[in-house]
Amino acid sequence: MTKHPMATHLHQDAPKSDDEQKLGNYNIFRDSLLRYCGYANEVGESFRYQYPKFVAPSYALAFGYCLADSISAGYQELSVKEDGEDEGTSNKHDTRSKETRAAIAFFDTLLWQSLASVAIPGGVINTIVRATRFTVARTAGLPLAVTTWAPTVMGLGSIPFIIHPIDECVDFALDNSTRKLLES
Repeated sequence: MTKHPMATHLHQDAPKSDDEQKLGNYNIFRDSLLRYCGYANEVGESFRYQYPKFVAPSYALAFGYCLADSISAGYQELSVKEDGEDEGTSNKHDTRSKETRAAIAFFDTLLWQSLASVAIPGGVINTIVRATRFTVARTAGLPLAVTTWAPTVMGLGSIPFIIHPIDECVDFALDNSTRKLLES
């Protein structure tokens, strides 16, 4: 996947090495275990029917993560030195002010994270859990434990399979919409 110059949100699948961390490329929101807070709502959706009171807090945690990552992306743009030496993620050929670049980085990251980490996966997991619940409720002879926990297991089990396709779709959508508008 090629990294779009404005795509400050792109996460790494593996934590960075000590050398990369020393070079300043380390992002605590994407390169540490903290990144799993972005998946909290998917876990909440999976447990919706067993623990419905945990769904709203799981979304609050996931969106809080998205907001914190967005603030971090904006701050990284503000940390770019004026003489062109790069401390942040800025495109060196961008003639816009540091504040404008920071606002764009904040907006792009918040939009991407909101779609790819909260809204779309939450809807997909909710649909999987509801469809599984509908199916097991209409299947005669299943033990109570299966009808109770199969939807949750299916929701949790689908999380690893939906993450990357959703990320790529959101990248494609933003690369061909808001990022084109923000580049001009």
